[in-house]
Amino acid sequence: MPHRTIHLFRKGLWLHDHPVLLAALESSEALYPVYILDRGFMTSVMHIGALRWHFLLQSLEDLQKSLCQLGSSLLVIQGEYEAVLRDHVQKWDITQVTLDAEVEPFYKEMEANIRRLGEELGFEDFGLNGGTPPLTYKRFLHILSLVGDPEAPVRNLTAEDFQRCAPPAPGLAGCYRVPLPGDLKIPQESFSPWRGRETEGLQCLQQHLTDQGWVSSFAKPRTSPNSLLPSTTGLSPYFSTGCLSVRTFFYRLSNIYAQAKHHSLPPVSLQGQLLWREFFYTVASATPNFTRMAGNPICLQIRWHEDAERLHRWKTAQTGFPWINAIMTQLRQEGWIHHLARHAVACFLTRGDPWISWEEGMKVFEELLLGADYSINAGNWLWLSASAFFHHYTWILGPVCFGRRTDPQGQYIRKYLPVLKNFPSKYIYEPRTASAEEQKQAGCIIGQDYPFPMVNHKEASDHNLQLMKQVREEQCRTAQLMRDDTADPTETKVKRDYSEEPVSKGKVARMTEQTHIPAGFTCLEPQNGKRGEAEAS
Repeated sequence: MPHRTIHLFRKGLWLHDHPVLLAALESSEALYPVYILDRGFMTSVMHIGALRWHFLLQSLEDLQKSLCQLGSSLLVIQGEYEAVLRDHVQKWDITQVTLDAEVEPFYKEMEANIRRLGEELGFEDFGLNGGTPPLTYKRFLHILSLVGDPEAPVRNLTAEDFQRCAPPAPGLAGCYRVPLPGDLKIPQESFSPWRGRETEGLQCLQQHLTDQGWVSSFAKPRTSPNSLLPSTTGLSPYFSTGCLSVRTFFYRLSNIYAQAKHHSLPPVSLQGQLLWREFFYTVASATPNFTRMAGNPICLQIRWHEDAERLHRWKTAQTGFPWINAIMTQLRQEGWIHHLARHAVACFLTRGDPWISWEEGMKVFEELLLGADYSINAGNWLWLSASAFFHHYTWILGPVCFGRRTDPQGQYIRKYLPVLKNFPSKYIYEPRTASAEEQKQAGCIIGQDYPFPMVNHKEASDHNLQLMKQVREEQCRTAQLMRDDTADPTETKVKRDYSEEPVSKGKVARMTEQTHIPAGFTCLEPQNGKRGEAEAS
């Protein structure tokens, strides 16, 4: 008997490659596309800044337009999700609720509650799978070689698919419209160049894939962290919010690689970036307390400093280090920064300088970064703070030399910190070294118009290096959890010395160009000799 279905949109705000929605349409006589905007739930489980709210509303508006073109409509219902679902299941005589499975513990809890509600009210829902995750990227690639590629993307939805079942009543769309920014008490305008739309994400994807030579030779470490325009794809906001299918990107890359004589390989290739994303998703899916240090079995337990003032100065771009401040300014204004820029500010905050917990930095990124994602955001902060995954803790990124290597004229700093724009290039990264007369000529007096550095980087980084060495010696079993017997697969030949100071004896001042990657099939390690399944998310 055909179902009366609510399809619950959460992170998958797209219509291309949507197997769950396609299956729901094929099994239903009536289908209600629903997004439950439960602000209490959302703000209790994540930090969301104004730019991220704008991106979400734009994505919902675009989804609504696309559904209308197919003869349906999106119903955005505000309220507590369980109460909303209970009310509308009964009101619309629903027999089936469909939704994509997610890895976040708060979404897993939601799915358990929906399953319990289904047992109570008599509707069906979809289930999940499980397994044991590999804890190194190399092991992850090995498991992928056993599991194989994910299933190919499904066909695009058409108006004929929606004509099979009755759409929501015409008056419902007006009652359950996408809210305006004012309804959420956020600024009316977003000045980020990124706009939350499936149509825009697909257009951006197409623009990048048109240049097949660039795709084939792409190596993330060779991209510039301080270019005035993104030197990478910039697709992470569309993946994290759910405007783009990762499987679609994966297979379109595979088609280009198949036609190329030579192409870059993981971990530095574009496909390698997707696999890094899946690696973090896989580990997060089975690691308790993945976003916290306490109770996290793969995380080193470190006594970080509690320093609210320095944390605030880092967040508000007042550290006194222009390269760090410019990055944090771009993040706040635009909601995006290059992955190496993320490395720079994360290393600075944690093991590089003020020795502040990675959890605090993760929360700031969760609030401001459009591409912030439960698994990837936490995974990268664990990595960059050397709390998990990353073992070359002696590689500390200098807050001066790092940026200067790829932008010696400081154009990036001049754009995001106009107060420093008149300094000669030799002072732009360290304006405090300019004479009083030179500062006067530049129209910026350090200590008055721009802050002095909040730490002595040389002293702080040397001290922190000894602290980290002691922690790892005391917690060697945890430190070894994610170390391969052979070389770390992220140790590519593309390395640069980003140390601020000369290399001291016994101290490696070098950085492997690991990437922050913009999350669709999740690979789980075989358990008891059985293969894990690849699951679309």
